[in-house]
Amino acid sequence: MKKILFYISVALTAVIVTSCLGSTVSDEYKDWREKNDSWFAQQKANTSYYTTITAPWDANAQVLMHWFNDTMLTRNNLRPLYTSTVWVKYRGMTIENAPFDSSYTRTSPADSIFACQLNSGVIEGWAVAVTRMHVGDSCRVAIPYTLGYGTYKMSSVVLPYTNLIFDIKLVDITGYETH
Repeated sequence: MKKILFYISVALTAVIVTSCLGSTVSDEYKDWREKNDSWFAQQKANTSYYTTITAPWDANAQVLMHWFNDTMLTRNNLRPLYTSTVWVKYRGMTIENAPFDSSYTRTSPADSIFACQLNSGVIEGWAVAVTRMHVGDSCRVAIPYTLGYGTYKMSSVVLPYTNLIFDIKLVDITGYETH
């Protein structure tokens, strides 16, 4: 009898706690998440435009990249490591082409340049993409929300589950020396 009362009280507590929590982020943005999932799957299937890039440190971390330049001309240029500090120019937008960030509004450390260390301070999708670029490359990168801001709302434009698109130009790798 004591066990039955215990199980009933546990079940009742679970119902009360669940009802007090209300809707979750997942429920609230379900349609948006599904739209972003569908969009990414469609882009990934478009192999004539995008190349799927997998991070060497995580087989599940994949971004889509399209090079605007002739990579044969930059293939001998330096390529950043995961720990490198890079100088890039970029524009960020959502899958609906809503802009949310751009280096073109910056004046420091140089005109339109954003300096960042790839293993800290940027979303994982950036690190995956930029470590595959050579200095001088310009790419469009499609980043799934799992490698972007995930379930966090970053602004009125970047909602939870928002895939991100960046046009990135790798300008330089600071402190990189060859011997």
